[in-house]
Amino acid sequence: MKKLFDSVSEDCSRSVTQSYSTSFSLATKMLHSSIRNHIYNIYGFVRFADEIVDSFHEYPKKELLNRFEEDLYYSLKNKISLNPILNSFQKTVDEFSIDHKLIASFLKSMRWDLEKKVYETEEDFKEYIYGSADVVGLMCLKVFVKGNFSKYEELKPTAMALGSAFQKVNFLRDLKNDFQELDRTYFPNVNFKKFDEDSKLLIIKDIEKDFDYALTGIFKLPNEARFGVYTAYKYYSKLLLKLKRTPSINIKNTRIRVPNYQKITVFARSYLKYRLNLI
Repeated sequence: MKKLFDSVSEDCSRSVTQSYSTSFSLATKMLHSSIRNHIYNIYGFVRFADEIVDSFHEYPKKELLNRFEEDLYYSLKNKISLNPILNSFQKTVDEFSIDHKLIASFLKSMRWDLEKKVYETEEDFKEYIYGSADVVGLMCLKVFVKGNFSKYEELKPTAMALGSAFQKVNFLRDLKNDFQELDRTYFPNVNFKKFDEDSKLLIIKDIEKDFDYALTGIFKLPNEARFGVYTAYKYYSKLLLKLKRTPSINIKNTRIRVPNYQKITVFARSYLKYRLNLI
């Protein structure tokens, strides 16, 4: 009956993805069925860890994260967890030989969110980005290439760039909430109270550089993954463009979103390009 439990566990990870992120969920649906559930499994794991450090303010976050990590490593060792999110994640880790060092780096960044409020140096910022985003991209890449080591090594830098770009866009979009609700500022040398157009455009220029490099790798992804990843890239590019056109004062005071009708347009255009073999 373990097979049935694994299936139920994967259903839970899919439900988490659909509940927490309509954009990522839609992009994941564009992946081939042979890899789709594994990306849900990865997302469910990282989302739950992120929720612990970002949302559970009325509860002992450090204790919860410690328990979550203990249960995770138990599941990786024993190939089972009664936590369905961890059970589905360990299955993906095992099937695609995902390096446990990637998971450790992710958890390190989550722990920084419990204690670290300001990233004053570029080194700390890059290390946090690597752990919170780049390694997630690398976990997904392991699934996309289905164990092809040489392909993984070839696409590793661009996968990291895409993860960095996504995370930096999130930081810029969530600037207000991170500062006012979580008392965090991620971008080094950026004073939230004096956040202006020059600061915004400097950040955007850096993100655009990541996106340009990442796109070269997206075109080289296996066909089963290319459309879904390209769709996510186009959505985040749309969000970045909206942030670029939004005055810095508005970014400080509200969370910028892409309306659902624009998301659908992005997905439709991506699909057309895919069908025309343009990606």
